[in-house]
Amino acid sequence: MKGQVLLFFLVVFPRFVFGQVSYSIPEEMAKGSLVGYIAQDLGLDVKRLQAGRARIHTGDNAEYLQLNKEKGLLVIKEKIDREALCGQTTPCALHFQIALENPIEIFPVTVVITDINDNAPVFEREERRFEISESAVVGSKFMLEKAIDPDIGLNGLQSYTLKPNDNFILKMNSQSDGGKKVEMILQKSLDREKQEYASLFLTAVDGGEPQRSGTMQIHITVLDVNDNAPVFTQTVYKAEIKENSVNGTVITKVSASDADKGSNGEVSYVIGNSMRGLSNVFVITEDGHLVLNAPLDYEKAQKYEIYVEAVDRGGLSDSSKVIIDVGDINDNSPVIKIISSSISIGENSPSGTVVAVMKALCGDTTPCAVHFQIVLENPMEFYSVTVEITDINDNPPTFEKNEIKFIISESAVVGAIFDLERAVDLDVGTNTLQSYVLKPSDNFMLKLHNQADGTKNVEMVLQKPLDREKNDFIALVLTAVDGGEPQMSGTMQIFISVLDANDNAPVFTQQVYKGTVSENATKGTTVTSVRASDADHGLNGKITYSITNTLDDVRHMFEINDENGEVKLIGRLDYEKKRHFQINVRARDNGGLTDSCKVIVDVVDINDNEPTIKIMSKSTIISESAKPNTVVTMINIQDPDSDEYGKVQCFISDNIPFVLKSTSNNFYTLVTDSDLDRERASEYNITVTCSDEGVPSLSSSVTLTLQISDINDNAPVFERSSYEAYIVENNTPSLSIFTVKATDADWNQNARVSYILEDSSVNGVPVSSYVSVSADSGVIHAVRSFDYEQIKDFHFRVRAQDGGSPPLSSNVTVKIMIQDQNDNPPQVLYPVQTGGSLVAEMVPRSADVGYLVTKVVAVDVDSGQNAWLSYKLQKATDRALFEVGLQNGEIRTIRQVTDKDAVKQRLTVIVEDNGQPSRSATVVVNVAVADSFPEVLSEFTELTHDKEYNDNLTFYLVLALAVVSFLFITCLVVIISVKIYRWRQSRILYHSNLPVIPYYPPRYSDTLGTGTLPHVYNYEVCRTTDSRKSDCKFGRAGSQNVLIMDPSSTGTMQRIQSEKSILDEPDSPLEVGYFSFISVANAGPKSDCKFGRAGSQNVLIMDPSSTGTMQRIQSEKSILDEPDSPLEVRIFQPFKINVKKLILDILFSAPWTAT
Repeated sequence: MKGQVLLFFLVVFPRFVFGQVSYSIPEEMAKGSLVGYIAQDLGLDVKRLQAGRARIHTGDNAEYLQLNKEKGLLVIKEKIDREALCGQTTPCALHFQIALENPIEIFPVTVVITDINDNAPVFEREERRFEISESAVVGSKFMLEKAIDPDIGLNGLQSYTLKPNDNFILKMNSQSDGGKKVEMILQKSLDREKQEYASLFLTAVDGGEPQRSGTMQIHITVLDVNDNAPVFTQTVYKAEIKENSVNGTVITKVSASDADKGSNGEVSYVIGNSMRGLSNVFVITEDGHLVLNAPLDYEKAQKYEIYVEAVDRGGLSDSSKVIIDVGDINDNSPVIKIISSSISIGENSPSGTVVAVMKALCGDTTPCAVHFQIVLENPMEFYSVTVEITDINDNPPTFEKNEIKFIISESAVVGAIFDLERAVDLDVGTNTLQSYVLKPSDNFMLKLHNQADGTKNVEMVLQKPLDREKNDFIALVLTAVDGGEPQMSGTMQIFISVLDANDNAPVFTQQVYKGTVSENATKGTTVTSVRASDADHGLNGKITYSITNTLDDVRHMFEINDENGEVKLIGRLDYEKKRHFQINVRARDNGGLTDSCKVIVDVVDINDNEPTIKIMSKSTIISESAKPNTVVTMINIQDPDSDEYGKVQCFISDNIPFVLKSTSNNFYTLVTDSDLDRERASEYNITVTCSDEGVPSLSSSVTLTLQISDINDNAPVFERSSYEAYIVENNTPSLSIFTVKATDADWNQNARVSYILEDSSVNGVPVSSYVSVSADSGVIHAVRSFDYEQIKDFHFRVRAQDGGSPPLSSNVTVKIMIQDQNDNPPQVLYPVQTGGSLVAEMVPRSADVGYLVTKVVAVDVDSGQNAWLSYKLQKATDRALFEVGLQNGEIRTIRQVTDKDAVKQRLTVIVEDNGQPSRSATVVVNVAVADSFPEVLSEFTELTHDKEYNDNLTFYLVLALAVVSFLFITCLVVIISVKIYRWRQSRILYHSNLPVIPYYPPRYSDTLGTGTLPHVYNYEVCRTTDSRKSDCKFGRAGSQNVLIMDPSSTGTMQRIQSEKSILDEPDSPLEVGYFSFISVANAGPKSDCKFGRAGSQNVLIMDPSSTGTMQRIQSEKSILDEPDSPLEVRIFQPFKINVKKLILDILFSAPWTAT
């Protein structure tokens, strides 16, 4: 179930939020159960959780909760046991933080775990044994072990019940710590003789729903005390014995039993008769046998009455009477006595004259009389006389012993009887013993029993319990009083030693003891001492001490000396784990009586823990564009020590653009202190050191490695502010000229430099037709071949652009200077060479030496020494007549012209430049040595016939070429027809679905007529003869060998190398034809023509008026790409083409009609 949610926010930094949310859930929720809608409660969007890589930070604690970032939920990860997590601590809560990044946000979350009744009360032991003396007084207390219920509140332990409760009741005492002290109190005296063993059940009950309980069985052994006197089996025993029985004869056996146990039940027998000397005649053994110890004489005593006492070890006794009849035997002969006559008494004897002592004579016999005879002689007379002796009170009562000692247990019950020795009074009648008096009479009273023989048996009866602790020794005086006048008495002292019984429980001197111990105390350190006293004596007063804590670690940390109560440390203390210990100590005597006390031990903290640094949330990478006060890392500092020992100060190293700020208690944030620059420092190792204020101080540190991520804040920088490069003309297209280089201080993609040629024009032509720049390497390539004579240098700009977003760039100016090459021969400007007319210079015959005939004017478009011209006379009709100026080309006479010199002089002058290798041009100079024009004209008429001859020769050459071409075409048609027939048989092309794979050759154009020609696109045309459907697939079979030459050009013929055609045999000739106009059209009724093009089509056009410039016209789609459109090829003369290839390509698509 989801509890109330508490939410508040505290803004610490612009990019740092500190908030808190609280939930309340019951323990033991199933895995995956919902705790709360954390995203909603924090006011966050689910996307923020995902983008911020939200995570739960619990420190060193186990993770019980899990964050579902996709749904923004907080769910149970592992079952939570409140008792294992918090024990008895309330409230029980999980404290953790949810950390987000970019920016860093910390949200403390508290989840309160409420208790459910999932634990029953339990006792440490299933049974407990007590030994309790039956003399234990009512109200005696016996400490019971407390039950432990890990639950709290109503679900915790509430009450105890004890069954059966005949002798005991329970009493619960609330303690200051909230616990309950349970005591078992004796409410009815125990009687071992009735019940020696008792079994009770102690039940602990909690208050949860459903109610749970735990039980412990209590076994009580009742210890015996001397509370029962011996009891004879008979009150009177009778026996007979002959007077002649020898000593040692067993007369009879008396038997008394004692309900007590052990020593208290051991009975000893004694003969209680006094003043009679019977103890000399008879003896009694320990087992009750009455044995004759002296000779008997029937004539002296015919009967004996013996009083036997049975006494136990506690002084309790009983008595019985043994009557022994002596049997007579004929052991006496008759005795004749001659009475002396001299025995006489005066008649005048005064009254009171003692005739004889009759007491000695009669003893207790009454009446006591003396019988005698008076004899007279002369004459003999015999008179019988009886004298009766009356008693006077001349004898006081006397005891055989002046004192008697008793040992009586204080546990003796009221009514206990103790037989006393009877006093003896020799008088008889009223003068004899009449009564007894016992003083003092606080505890005892006397009881007299009249015997059958008229005597009195005296007993001392306990009327008030003894208390050894109040009076362990009692002295009494027993007085026997007769009834005579004057009254006479006799006394005997009774000394009573009160034996101790375990009727007092131990009592501690204090209910609460306190002690302190340092957490670094060594084992064996004495913490404190407890002391209890027991008013009992001997073994009953001997106390043993024990620790009664259950289900905690007290027994593992402390021990108590069971004899002197000294509490010592046996474990390792840790103030940070537990600061206080409550030790429950029990004092127990040998009788099982107990008392308890509590020892509170306070652990004294020492500075034994260094601060713990926990990185709650950190960014290992931070952008160099981060503003000051941007949170980099959230740090939690924990020092479990207390007071000054737990106060921590943290700091970082200096000279770094970061600062450590304290945001709240134990929380620090590492924030930027100034602007970052990755180019200055790409990584920081930040050491955070935290020290406490203990003495000595303890510290710890952690090193954070922080990478500075790059932003595109640096534009590429060229190595030079401008570049100059040189290239020799007539270079090969795509030739690398030089390389521009730019560097970018940024990193990775932001530092990836691309080079771009900026749009500009050179002489109205885009600069891209001159050069190109490699985007990756910056290498500048020549797109075309340069001609120094047309362009000597040009400028353009190259832009270096990085890969950032947005990209940054910089420009540099590049100047390309063309170096001249001797690629142009000298051109003769004068004299002008014409094809149809003849020009001649006239030299008069009167010309002197050095006469300037003419001047050969030539130029060389090259520059430098390549343009330095020298003139030489190569051939001459008369070399001795003319010379040519080496530097100026002037033709002068070197001698005087004579009449013998021919009129027509032909000079061939060669003009050479100074290049390497040198180039040259020749010019024919016709010189007429004559003084008049008619003379000159007649000499030059033969030149017209030579011209006609040349024209006829040209005609025949053309005719021969036409014949040869016709024969070649005829053969070609036959071959093609055979191939078409085979093709129609196989129908391969009709079913073919093979794709057309175009090939694009490099495209370079020569727009300035320097002799570099473009490559030519050639197509194979495949046609079917099917009148209803014809598929035309245009696919190039490789470039052909094409020779192109402008008849008017004086340039060098160049050959374009290409792949070999499938029709080109190794020895096939290369044919060159001239066509005025060719128009080819599709004659079929329907034709589907598919051009295998992957891009633009290429149409080559040559302008006859051009000096060799061939241009490529680029188009996206040709008008010929329609299925039924005619295929037109126009070639403007003069144009040179591979005639054989063109004809084969055209003939492959029959039928055709030529116009």
